[in-house]
Parts: sequence; structure tokens; C-alpha cells
Amino acid sequence: MIKSMTGFASASVSSGGWSLFVEIRAYNSRHLDLALRLSPGYGDLEERARALIAARLTRGRVEAKIQIEDTVAAGGCVEADMARAQAVRTALEHVRSELGLSDPVTLEMVVGAGGILKTVQPDVDLAAAGALLEEVLAQALENLDGMRTAEGSALSSDLSLRLDAVEAALVEIARHAEGLPAAYQDRLKDRLAVLTQGLIEIDPLRIAQETAVLADRCDISEEIVRARSHLEQFRRIMGAAEAGGRKLNFLLQELNREFNTMGSKIGNAAAAHEVVAVKTELEKIREQIQNIE
Repeated sequence: MIKSMTGFASASVSSGGWSLFVEIRAYNSRHLDLALRLSPGYGDLEERARALIAARLTRGRVEAKIQIEDTVAAGGCVEADMARAQAVRTALEHVRSELGLSDPVTLEMVVGAGGILKTVQPDVDLAAAGALLEEVLAQALENLDGMRTAEGSALSSDLSLRLDAVEAALVEIARHAEGLPAAYQDRLKDRLAVLTQGLIEIDPLRIAQETAVLADRCDISEEIVRARSHLEQFRRIMGAAEAGGRKLNFLLQELNREFNTMGSKIGNAAAAHEVVAVKTELEKIREQIQNIE
């Protein structure tokens, strides 16, 4: 089954005092390239998240944003840095004394200096957060898979139509190639007749030999057989369960090679036109394959 490499999905869950939100964006890439961003304090869960994503995806640039919040302990607790507070008060008293001021040093002045009060976050329960992360990430990946599968179905339909066109052209090329030996023989006879003007009798065996040499040089039967085999494999990979983007890309290169050889060897204008049309279709197929996982 063909799947696209592009897609977007999100999922969220709130349970047991936890709130998690996952957003995944996927783009085309030759390899699996993961970029994860987790909430501060939960970096230890990154490897688990990477493993979950890598188990479902084989190719593509994947950007995942994972927000985790412990709603019970979200506020944390506030502590006072008494050493700093005392140092600030001493400094303010010194300034008051040096300037000859009569105003007393107040709590507002000490706190206003900053750094006196700080919020202390409680210890993170990674086990509980990790269990919920697996749940919500699995849901997000399932949603992403649905989108990529739907787009892959559209790509598959388009590729199937183009493969039909390539196969039809291959039938025509093979048909035109069947009559090439006789055409070469007639062409050779006509040229010899013009050159000799009927004054020299040409050995028919010699003509047959020369015709056979020309026909062998322009024989594309092997290329036709290989091209048909590649097309069959192409369809088989498209219908397989595993990701086949790399295999399809390789087969497309082989198809291009076979048709390039046909174009250089065949001397029939109609067949040559068919080869040009096929190469146009193969280029369109190549563009589509860049989107396949």
C-alpha cells in the first residue's frame, strides 16, 4: 500500500492530573529525520518518543511538538532566597547611610530588587507522564497514518494510470520493432539499386547477412522484456504492505535506462515517438514518487 510522506495530525489527553498535547508534521525526505520538542523538564522521555515514531514511520522529515503539564502540581511552590534577601537589605542600608537618607528599608524594596522569591517545581513523575505519552502519541501517529494513507491512495491511482500509458506505449514499440528486419532489408536493397544502377548483381546471401547485422544492432527485444518485468514489479511493490518508495525509485531509474536504450537503438520514427511519450510519463511518475514513503 502506497503512503504519502506528507501529513499533519494532533492528539490530546487529560487524565489523572496530567494534560498532554501532541502535534506532528511530516514532510518529504530521503531518510527518516526526527525533530522533537518536549516541554521543559521532560527531556528524559525524548528517546521513548523517538522510538515510538520510528516504529511507525520509515521515511520523511518529522517534526513533533509534545506538551506535557502536571495540572495538579502546575503551580509548584514558592521559596525565598534568604541569603540574597539579607545581602540586598545590607546593600540598601549602606546606600541609605551613605546618602544620609532617613527612609527605612522596606520589604517592598528588598523584593523589588529581584531574585528573592522563586518558584520550585516538584519532581517530575516520568513513569506516569511516559505512559500517557505513549497513549497520545500512538493516537497522533494513527491520525497521521490515516492522512498519509488517503493521500497515498490518490497517488496510487495517478501512478496506475501512468503505468497503463507506459505499458500501452511499450506494446506499440514492440509492434513497430517486429517489422524492422524486413524494413532494413528493403532499405538496403533500394540503396544498393541506386548505387549500382542495376549494372552489378548483388549476392542475396550478402544482403541477408548485412540485414542481420543491422537488425541485431537495433534489436530491442531484451529491453522490452526487462521493461515489462520492471512494470510488473512496480505494480507489485505498490500493492505491498511495506513502504516501497526507495524500491520504486530504483525501478524507475531502470525503466528510464531501458527506454533510453530503445530510443538510441530503434530506427523507426513511430516507435521513437512512443519512446519520447513514455519518457514524459516516467518523468511525471518520478515527481510523484518523491512523495511516497
